[in-house]
Amino acid sequence: MRRICAVLFAFLLWSTAGGPAALAAVEKPYSGTVTIETGQPFDAFVKTLPEAIKVHGFNIVGVACATCAAKSQGVTVPGNRVFFFFKPAYAVRMLAASEAAGIEAPIRVYVTEGQDGSARVTYRLPSHVFGAYEVPALDQLGAELDEDVRAILDIAKSGNGG
Repeated sequence: MRRICAVLFAFLLWSTAGGPAALAAVEKPYSGTVTIETGQPFDAFVKTLPEAIKVHGFNIVGVACATCAAKSQGVTVPGNRVFFFFKPAYAVRMLAASEAAGIEAPIRVYVTEGQDGSARVTYRLPSHVFGAYEVPALDQLGAELDEDVRAILDIAKSGNGG
């Protein structure tokens, strides 16, 4: 009985301290993570972002939509999308520098809808991701990708798609 009471007491402490919600509140679990408030409405931003990606010569290889999946289950959640994209020429350079680094492509940009309906973008800096390999050619590629992603997001934030 003592053991059950101890477990229940521990659970009570954990749940009043935030429980799963406290764990979910970690906004940047990895170093090198960047979050940007776009100032744009979510729906407008996710319509503009693909064009901005394409203007910079990247191919969109996928888009994940948890909002869509939740809706199919009869659940409403705030808007979110994960855009997956990469540039073929960068893929060739990356693989020439390190076959193991292939797992890091494509770039992932996570767009979430704030309570006010605006879009927030979270992504990991490519220089940080590729820098972990300690390969000079990947360091250069990561730095170039940092600039590309920043430029893509600037275009999408401007609302004109390029």
